[in-house]
Amino acid sequence: MPPFVVLHVCMGNICRSPMAERLLAHSLRRRVAAAGWPVSAADLVHSHGAGTDGWHVGQAMNEPAARQLRDRGADPAGFAARRLRGDQLDASDLVLTATGAQAGQVRALRPDAADRTFVLGELGRLLPRVDTSLLPVSGPDAKLVYLRGVALVAAVHALRADAPPQPGDDLDDPYGLADDVFAGIADRIAAIVTPLAALLVPAADRAAA
Repeated sequence: MPPFVVLHVCMGNICRSPMAERLLAHSLRRRVAAAGWPVSAADLVHSHGAGTDGWHVGQAMNEPAARQLRDRGADPAGFAARRLRGDQLDASDLVLTATGAQAGQVRALRPDAADRTFVLGELGRLLPRVDTSLLPVSGPDAKLVYLRGVALVAAVHALRADAPPQPGDDLDDPYGLADDVFAGIADRIAAIVTPLAALLVPAADRAAA
């Protein structure tokens, strides 16, 4: 039940998934503010993350990733890496992984999470095909946003039609690489989570019009 929970998964939870977690949260805050909704975005959607491996548990996010967030107006403060657990998957309404291999790890840990687990690039391919007229109306209420989010996940899963992710859906691991590589990954993440936020909080467009 509310809030709608999005879990971002990568390998170490210090680069890709933290950027996705915080960029989605940032986009949601902007949309809720633009709509003038008298509610916190965090009360509507909980965006958090974990890593399939435990090498960096408790660490802050990788500094190049944090720089990309600051450059885009998002906040890296207070982050600590976590290792993926089954209970996190049980409580998630949407699971977004950096790679197809990590989606497989999620399914192995919790087979019943398969229908709501997508590679981030896979979600980005499918979102534009969703018939938004069939989604419940959202509004400044956690239950409404939750119901819309659940319906959106079901619609994207139906569009997937059990087809496997494509190789191009993966996000390359930028760990240890130059800032321009991190910038490219952050741009790609933002290009996916921004439309996701727009579908979860559609009223912002009407309010801004």
